[in-house]
Amino acid sequence: MATTSSRQAPARRASGTGPDGAAGDGVAVVRQRRKPVDLTFHLFLLPAVALFTAFITLPALAGAAVSLTNYVGYGDWEFIGLANYAVLFTDPNIRSAYAFTLGFAVVTVVLVNVVALALALGLNARIKFKTALRGVFFIPMVVSGIVIAFVFNYLLSSSVPAIASSLGITGLEESILANPDLAWLGVVLVTAWQAVPSALIIYLAGLLAVPEEVYEAAALDGASAWRQFASITLPLVAGYVVINTVLGFKNFLNAYDIIVGLTDGGPGTATRSVAMTIFTGFTSGDYAYQMANAVMFFVVTVVISVLQLQIIRRRGVSL
Repeated sequence: MATTSSRQAPARRASGTGPDGAAGDGVAVVRQRRKPVDLTFHLFLLPAVALFTAFITLPALAGAAVSLTNYVGYGDWEFIGLANYAVLFTDPNIRSAYAFTLGFAVVTVVLVNVVALALALGLNARIKFKTALRGVFFIPMVVSGIVIAFVFNYLLSSSVPAIASSLGITGLEESILANPDLAWLGVVLVTAWQAVPSALIIYLAGLLAVPEEVYEAAALDGASAWRQFASITLPLVAGYVVINTVLGFKNFLNAYDIIVGLTDGGPGTATRSVAMTIFTGFTSGDYAYQMANAVMFFVVTVVISVLQLQIIRRRGVSL
């Protein structure tokens, strides 16, 4: 005898006409009730929500409120409305900080992705000591950014000029970190040196997911190595390129420790990022003004994140 499970959702015959005007008789419509969420899930979620609210949401709201005053970090204050925000758009130091940060983030993202993808292709090839080489390339990722910055500061300020002077290379006899036009290049190179390993891991994961049979078939068809990269590898790892671009851009917008260790924002303010401008202002009597700058930077970051999210959705990539 056939039995019917008690868990099966009830079904009924639909009558009338369907969306296209055809008769709907004979079409089974199954309605399923949404299973209620267990209370345990809410209990586990509650501590995370409470901590996020206490340490992220409430301080952010308090900071936004402070940005509407003339508070300097201590003493009395007065409500001044949007005066701090109005000054932001006319402050040349703020404009230069935003220009440097956005330009630095774009250039570093491009450099990191190009170098990381090239290294991933090499480390994924059939070479000797592949595992050992992967470990060597991952070392910069586990070293503190401020330590890396101080080491490269010494190299670029002392060792490189001394070597260039002995070899007669006049262009490098002076530290590029002391040159207002070239200091940004040192910041980009050192930041990329530390950021390449994390992007390299993602690219290696993408390359390992590509079936080897695809390359074998392409080789049988006479495709060159460049043709295989352009027609097979690059399209199949395009989603990983998007992931590295989004994560890298987010991290480079908040650049701080490497810049402090390399140039301290100098020469002058040539390499001062938005994050460094905000932190410096907190201790120099511009508390409310830099809090307004922080709110504005948050808005800019959200806009960029939304644009990146649209790109991710179009590519069908899940983070």
